[in-house]
Amino acid sequence: MHSSALSSLDLNGPGTYLHWSFIEISLANLIVIAVMVVLFGAALLIRFPHKGAQDLPSAQPETDPAVAAAAPLAGDERMWSARVRTRLARLLPPGKLLPDRQPAYVSSWIYVFGVAALVTLGIVIASGIGLALGGSDWWHTNPVGHFFNSVHLWSVELFMAFMVIHLWGKFWMAAWRGRRAMTWITGVLAFLASVVACFTGYLSQQNFDSQWIATNGKDAFNAVGVGSFWNVMNFGQMFMWHIVLMPLALVAVVGAHILMVRVRGVSHPLPVRRARGRTARTAAAAADAGPWRGPVRRYDILKEGTVAAVIVGAITLVMAGVLSSPDVPSLSIKTWGSVDPVGFVNTAATELDGTSVSANYGPPYNNGTGSLQQVGPVSWQKLFGITQPIDSAKLFVLDPLAVQARTDPALAAALTSYTSAPSAQQLKWATAYDKATAPGAKKVAFNGGDLSLPAAGPVPAMMAGELAMARSGALDSDLLAQRQFYGTDYTKPLLFIADGGYYNTLASNMHLTGDQWGVMNETGGYPGQPWLWLYQMWYHVSPFQYSVSADVWAIYLTGVCTLLLLLVPFIPGLRDIPRAIPVYRLIWRSWYRSPAATTADPGFGTNSPARGSSGPRSA
Repeated sequence: MHSSALSSLDLNGPGTYLHWSFIEISLANLIVIAVMVVLFGAALLIRFPHKGAQDLPSAQPETDPAVAAAAPLAGDERMWSARVRTRLARLLPPGKLLPDRQPAYVSSWIYVFGVAALVTLGIVIASGIGLALGGSDWWHTNPVGHFFNSVHLWSVELFMAFMVIHLWGKFWMAAWRGRRAMTWITGVLAFLASVVACFTGYLSQQNFDSQWIATNGKDAFNAVGVGSFWNVMNFGQMFMWHIVLMPLALVAVVGAHILMVRVRGVSHPLPVRRARGRTARTAAAAADAGPWRGPVRRYDILKEGTVAAVIVGAITLVMAGVLSSPDVPSLSIKTWGSVDPVGFVNTAATELDGTSVSANYGPPYNNGTGSLQQVGPVSWQKLFGITQPIDSAKLFVLDPLAVQARTDPALAAALTSYTSAPSAQQLKWATAYDKATAPGAKKVAFNGGDLSLPAAGPVPAMMAGELAMARSGALDSDLLAQRQFYGTDYTKPLLFIADGGYYNTLASNMHLTGDQWGVMNETGGYPGQPWLWLYQMWYHVSPFQYSVSADVWAIYLTGVCTLLLLLVPFIPGLRDIPRAIPVYRLIWRSWYRSPAATTADPGFGTNSPARGSSGPRSA
């Protein structure tokens, strides 16, 4: 492991975990969540600075010069180019793209987090480009590369935190009002794309945490059929998603979100008292959808972005230098065979006798039913079929031994004896060896796996050869060498490692196992992926935690909640929560106290508190 030269704190040691009710969460994740809540609360309560600010009359001209300049010449009105140019000029004149005025009610720290999220996204992309230039393993072997990785990690943590706080703020503003539903939807889509981008990033680390997330995450994706073509254990596939496809998707949807904000403008303040009657509601809706006609303030968008970039960039660099980033080395078959030889040969025996998890898994690997899940009439797992064929005995034991036997006559004889025997006899031999090496079994002379066990026939000699291959590193190479081209698909070695108990013991010691909210956690004292709490929660609440199809339930229920979040603008009751719980009064309190609030907007002013009044006026 290589730590950054600037690092002064070591968070790679055992982390601290807190447990209550059905939740066990790392202190690091809890700190991240607490900081986000504190930032959101502070943004609501701390007065936004207005020193030197002055309300100005609305400066929107009836006809923007840019629109007039884009107008087609006589006779060109029906040309496609002229029509598109005119429409774009009307939707996005320079005054909207680079505004120098903003509505006077935009006077809360809540508005800052959108800009902060954009700035941190820029740092994420820049640090990611630096890592890409150095190569996928640069950060594992070079202090400068590790520092770049630390910058990437902490900018991602800040980006996700700022984005979530921004989403909180927009929810309590009911920011979908006034035909701004697509602004809300593109914002939620940006958050979802960020989650996928971060998830593929964790899978691309090539360390122990990425191994654990991949081997556990595969079950959920396989259960709903996605694993048949989106293989989280294929490092090359996840890496390309992370550095190419997801950044393109994220930048596109963020760009669409920004354009929607520029086209529709920021949502107007909610009236303190809701309009009563159809006429009043229609007038309020029209005012929400129309351009702001009230007072404005000077707004230097480029200056704000530059200041935010300097501040956030400095915070990121300090966090990267002081806290570094985690890198617990990945578990190789070589390490496993050296540290836990008995567990290794026992796992190899379970592959031979067909009792391992992989041997009985089911689609997309084989026809087993051990991990087959279904909710409803359709089994998505069976529907997509076997796309990554896995014959555990052949893949993990017999084929590698066949390669080794070319230079080992004794092993070749044992392998020939085994393969030429009837399948029933092979099963008896493998089962005898499995039982003799299982945890709690009566101890026998191990002798490098070559047990004195006549009932196991040639299997002890085969397992001794298997263990020798593992300890030399040849088995790691063999399982990867079966892939063509770059050898970046770790499906086979990871399935084999995941069948063994040593892997799970290591993960449990690091608080990464499922009953400890492992998908959310990171090794050591580092924060992991707290934004996955909703997905992980279903595994810990009744009745889903006891279901054999818990993975399918978790995907379905998380999908339903995500759909509800996307469609909030259209769902009565959900869209009314901000009115029922008036957090918005804190966000716009400065505006509500201003004399202009009562006359600025026809749909708003009649429901706003008057100057000097102690409470709101009724409509």
